[in-house]
Amino acid sequence: MSISKGPQAFPRAEYLRRLGAVKLEMTRREIDALVVISSRDITYLTGYTARSAYVPQAVVVTSELEEPTFILRRMDAPAAIHQTFLERGNVIGYSEDLIGNPEKDGYDAVIDYLIDAGLANRSLGLELGDLPARTTEKLNVRMPKAKFADCSKMVSWIRSVKSDLEIVVMREAAAIADAGILRAAEVIRPGVREADVMAEVAATLARGANGKAGTDFASMYFCSSPRTGTCHIRWSEDVIREGSQVNLELGGVRHGYVAAVMRTFTVGAPSNRLRRLHEAELSGMEAALDAVRPGATCSDVAIAFNRTLNRHGFKKESRCGYAMGIDWNESTASIKEGDMTVLKPNMTFHLMLGNWIEEDFGYVISETFRVTESGVEVLTCVPRKIFEVA
Repeated sequence: MSISKGPQAFPRAEYLRRLGAVKLEMTRREIDALVVISSRDITYLTGYTARSAYVPQAVVVTSELEEPTFILRRMDAPAAIHQTFLERGNVIGYSEDLIGNPEKDGYDAVIDYLIDAGLANRSLGLELGDLPARTTEKLNVRMPKAKFADCSKMVSWIRSVKSDLEIVVMREAAAIADAGILRAAEVIRPGVREADVMAEVAATLARGANGKAGTDFASMYFCSSPRTGTCHIRWSEDVIREGSQVNLELGGVRHGYVAAVMRTFTVGAPSNRLRRLHEAELSGMEAALDAVRPGATCSDVAIAFNRTLNRHGFKKESRCGYAMGIDWNESTASIKEGDMTVLKPNMTFHLMLGNWIEEDFGYVISETFRVTESGVEVLTCVPRKIFEVA
């Protein structure tokens, strides 16, 4: 029985548009074929979201062929047939013999494909930043006449400017993230286990919002007293107590696209110090968002925030945010002073204003936003307040 295609997140024309942009850049760099191994870039080019990147896999894009070829583990090939827009013949599953083999692995299957496709003497683009050194050496040995070019983050920069179809999905993800925060506000109470709070939040993120289900889980961080001076801790086995503070970060996910949001919760009234920091951060957030417009830089946005925060007597050491889209962090632009990345319409960012001041004192607030033709659209929309619960 053959596998039917599942519902596609985007129409075929959208993927061909993306591939067209990649091929245009390949032509500019004089590259005949591009070997894409970043799981995020693979999602962007094909629609594939299954979690199989713990073993080698690659999408090969050539200038001559309309569709790329996806080479991955044979047991994962049906997922690629089901999830992606690719024709069945452009999905190649490699043998299980290459799993747990100290001599050969899935990249050997990729190299076999490149040789069989007549690309052994051509110019090949590689994501060297993601490629194991041993594989790079193997490529040089098995394809000595090929000309290799480092194309790390090439696709990532192309996908930094979203299509209108992608923005629709980002809005859906943002609504799911908002729902997660609002559910947390309902269940964070004294005597409730942190694990039980997050079970409710996770269920909400899976159910989704506005009739759109969450399609995966992004990282979730639950930093509670006395662990509020750090940022990447999961929930614990503790129960929530009177006077506790909770710094919560989560993301809604739709078809691999993530929108994130952070909010601070207190059981009872927040301290005066926390209130002052909150008011300072709110002023800084407004200044940062006011600075967002096409032609401005990431540095401009960070400077607007930092100057405002400093006037209130506080300082933030970490960056103010980063490009966001597929699988949380795009690893391209950062909202920090000195990053001269120019903002363009339909770029999306996580304005991450978490501030961890001392080992036992920190605060979080954030928004996911889109650069518009004239300014900014904030995609997440839960109230910008300290959530006080009884």
